[in-house]
Amino acid sequence: MTRQHSVQARPTPTHAGVGLRPRHFQHVLRERPAVPWFELHTENFFCAGGEMHSILEAVRCRYPLSLHGVGLSLGSADTLNRAHLHKLKQLVDRYQPVLVSEHLCWGALDGQHFNDLLPMPYTEESLALMVDRVTETQDVLGRQILIENVSSYLTYTCSTIGEGDFLAQLARRSGAAILLDVNNVYVNAINHGIDACSYIRSLPPDSVKEIHLAGFTRKLGLAAELLIDSHDHPVDPAVWALYRETLQHTGPVPTLIEWDQNLPEFEVLLSEAATAETLLDAYRYAIA
Repeated sequence: MTRQHSVQARPTPTHAGVGLRPRHFQHVLRERPAVPWFELHTENFFCAGGEMHSILEAVRCRYPLSLHGVGLSLGSADTLNRAHLHKLKQLVDRYQPVLVSEHLCWGALDGQHFNDLLPMPYTEESLALMVDRVTETQDVLGRQILIENVSSYLTYTCSTIGEGDFLAQLARRSGAAILLDVNNVYVNAINHGIDACSYIRSLPPDSVKEIHLAGFTRKLGLAAELLIDSHDHPVDPAVWALYRETLQHTGPVPTLIEWDQNLPEFEVLLSEAATAETLLDAYRYAIA
């Protein structure tokens, strides 16, 4: 049975936001740029107090805020990390973000954490595990969360469910929403030879509550080109094209520009967000 949870404290702006990283904290606080919303990495604020919380308080007073986690490891064979979840709840209760998200992945085993978001085998057993973990997380937080698809560089021979269908069933059975990373869909399509458009069309449009866009790096693999989800380049033209296809399926959805390494000046991020906003406008006006 699908459980119902409140989605957020107030509506998320259906506009293009920016992932806010420490390099740009002072610029944002000083210049107060006209950005519709910001997303920050949850674990950066697990400290009890200090400057990071002062910055978060200031940003939250001026902008809608989304919290994006990378460390809960929902798909691990370990039991759910209750200490991590408790810190997340404290943060969510304190700042009331418009969105809270995590990943369809695992990243810890026997208490040891890995510096990666590792893909799941797409099986009925894994699906049942993820449904239980997402449901437990939402029950503790008292709200709906979003689950993001991850990039990957291998597949499991035991998988019996397509990745898009897996994500769709997880959303339906847990009551979670989907954070659709269009760049990750494109990366996996090239790396594994899947149809990116079919993947996106397999997702229930109403479940997609946020979209991520980012840049990748091209590497020459042993047998073919390999794409690395590096978040250190502008959004690739092929990903912009897939984003257009995505909006035809989902309609306008809050969209985030992610850039985590080799960060450029903030104006470059604003330019990327402006491109996304232009595409959102095209579909927003078409609906109107």
